[in-house]
Amino acid sequence: MSQDSAVTEVARKLSGRRRREVVAVLLFSGGPIFESSIPLSVFGIDRQDAGVPRYRLLVCAGEDGPLRTTGGLELTAPYGLEAIGRAGTVVVPAWRSITSPPPPEALEALRRAHEEGARIVGLCTGAFVLAAAGLLDGRPATTHWMYAPTLAKRYPSVHVDPRELFVDDGDVLTSAGTAAGIDLCLHIVRTDHGTEAAGALARRLVVPPRRSGGQERYLDRSLPEEIGADPLAEVVAWALEHLHEQFDVETLAARAYMSRRTFDRRFRSLTGSAPLQWLITQRVLQAQRLLETSDYSVDEVAGRCGFRSPVALRGHFRRQLGSSPAAYRAAYRARRPQGESATAVLDQVPVQVAAGMRRPASPLEAGRPHMDVYAPGRPSLPGQRSAP
Repeated sequence: MSQDSAVTEVARKLSGRRRREVVAVLLFSGGPIFESSIPLSVFGIDRQDAGVPRYRLLVCAGEDGPLRTTGGLELTAPYGLEAIGRAGTVVVPAWRSITSPPPPEALEALRRAHEEGARIVGLCTGAFVLAAAGLLDGRPATTHWMYAPTLAKRYPSVHVDPRELFVDDGDVLTSAGTAAGIDLCLHIVRTDHGTEAAGALARRLVVPPRRSGGQERYLDRSLPEEIGADPLAEVVAWALEHLHEQFDVETLAARAYMSRRTFDRRFRSLTGSAPLQWLITQRVLQAQRLLETSDYSVDEVAGRCGFRSPVALRGHFRRQLGSSPAAYRAAYRARRPQGESATAVLDQVPVQVAAGMRRPASPLEAGRPHMDVYAPGRPSLPGQRSAP
């Protein structure tokens, strides 16, 4: 999106019948109740006694009811899609499946609301609904790190950034997983009513008013399940098993019997990520694990992760995690309960296959949905990049 068009988008005026403080939350059957409840709690409870300005909440069914949550609870929304026509803010807290299309009627209602100046918000997998409506075309957006490659692949015109907790592009906003949905809702309150109001609400919710950092420290930069049957899967598996060796993307392209240019294009089309960035990220993740679970020096960690020098490790580590390797290790160990073994800690954090280390089953492998971006045991480090 050009700068001029972006300004035009942000400057779009609300239709006379819409008010920004009227918030419509669009619910679908099969949605997770935790994510769905976030905007209901933030915008649907009167906390004026605590200094939080009041919003008017309209809970809308995005399809014919009754709506059933992932836990089997049955919900009846008091409003239908027609109520979106009165809202100046429309929130899609989640979508039941990243592989199935949302109802056309709901997409049309979202497009109409956006055309009339409403602010459209997608929390976690709700970004897939916004993308299906065409509202993310040419825009920056984020979603849960686990689904970011699929979003980028399915909607190539969307500029997906899996590093951010949330992205505010003026009249269209998106967030990462569960906790990041709270972050974005607090950001909306802060934008509408100022820091003091957002801080008062955060105190009521017992959450930080503004979390630092992004999704980097939670990322498991494995590839989406769709790549499993692709010829590139074998090359990727080899790369993950040989991270301790020094090789580059040209090596991977040669193993795939492709030119570098073809390999880059093919890899990006499958994953939404450039192969060089993916490889660097895997090496940094391996370094994280060794810093957490071993007593190797930083120089030794660099060598065991395929970096050409400790300087290279430090540079990439700081860019991705906002901290030096030594500071990360110190913060991690300070947060780890006394007596807890390194193996126990390893079992708590998301990891990817690496030489000589096992990988705990991911949420998808375990057959259960995973919507949260919190990872137990991960330290909050000074100097991490702040969310917008």
